[in-house]
Amino acid sequence: MNTDQMLRMSFGRQALIATVLALIWAVSATATFADDTVVDTCSVGVDCEDDDLGLSLEEIELHPSPAVQQIYADDSILFDRRYRRVTAATQFFDAPNGSPTDALDSGFNFVTLTNEEGGWARTSNGKWLPGDTLSTEVATSRFAGVRLTGDTLPYPVAWLLVHVRPSITPGGPDNSDVPVLLRYTTVYLYDSVRVDDWVWYQIGYQQWVKQTQVAVIKPIERPVDVDTERWVSVDLYEQVLIAYEQDTPVFATLVSSGMSEWPTNEGLFHVYVRYPRTIMAGAYGQPDFYYLQEVPWTMYFDDDIALHGAYWHDGFGYRRSHGCVNLSITDAKLLYDWSSTEFDYSVPEDVGPAVYVYSSGIYR
Repeated sequence: MNTDQMLRMSFGRQALIATVLALIWAVSATATFADDTVVDTCSVGVDCEDDDLGLSLEEIELHPSPAVQQIYADDSILFDRRYRRVTAATQFFDAPNGSPTDALDSGFNFVTLTNEEGGWARTSNGKWLPGDTLSTEVATSRFAGVRLTGDTLPYPVAWLLVHVRPSITPGGPDNSDVPVLLRYTTVYLYDSVRVDDWVWYQIGYQQWVKQTQVAVIKPIERPVDVDTERWVSVDLYEQVLIAYEQDTPVFATLVSSGMSEWPTNEGLFHVYVRYPRTIMAGAYGQPDFYYLQEVPWTMYFDDDIALHGAYWHDGFGYRRSHGCVNLSITDAKLLYDWSSTEFDYSVPEDVGPAVYVYSSGIYR
């Protein structure tokens, strides 16, 4: 892989980032339940208030929370570097108050610092930037996925994508007796009802949320062409990655894949090269120019598209990249280490884990 390939990568236009975070995508148009339940339908104000809709309190109390193992953020890798955003066009210098070396256009630019001196900051490329061109510390995401036991779960598991107060009935008013549930909370989906054009999921007794508020973990059967023991699926619709050992799902997490302008390609691929840290840059001379130092735990699988950690956002569960599959730093390191046990990346013929990219639904 040449330098140009490495430098064309992920992440969307600076102007679009705030917009992407504000949008709630339709991340779950269908549900797959353990007993193959057929989704009921109702109309708001007509029959959605039926007391027979959903599971009873007694049934829910048998399985009150998802039987998954939460992974927690690893502070040793989250805070081993100082990340800063470059807030204006500038130049790199060979020393504090020294000679300029390279120009850095305005854009979506981030650097990592090694030391600071007299209003100047030395970055990981060994060059210096004026301190007044840098932001304060970047708030790196503490999100992490879950380990799966491989056992059949009684109900599908999902993450909440937004802070939400559940509704009493599908499409109905909020349940004031229930506190606001936080983004990234894992929940069981006990039942589902289609209200007009949208599916509503039951996540508790008299607690319903709209499909746009959740991302569902949907394990799939191993594709016949997957030829590695360890492999991953990336569901572009749900924005969920699942890691498998043979036929058994062992880990799941939220991701951020490519936006419509720079889609992540569907298909079957293999990781072909990996880097613990690497520079990514692209869209030179364009409004969406980006320059990112020390992108962590990067695994290229489709030309210049990779799985990798993202220290610059906390928008997992939503599309927001230039084609790559963004993970939290904790998840990217876990996946990087997990994929190391079966493959020898020093041997060109020894391909890495299969990466199966697909969509379980259609965005609308």
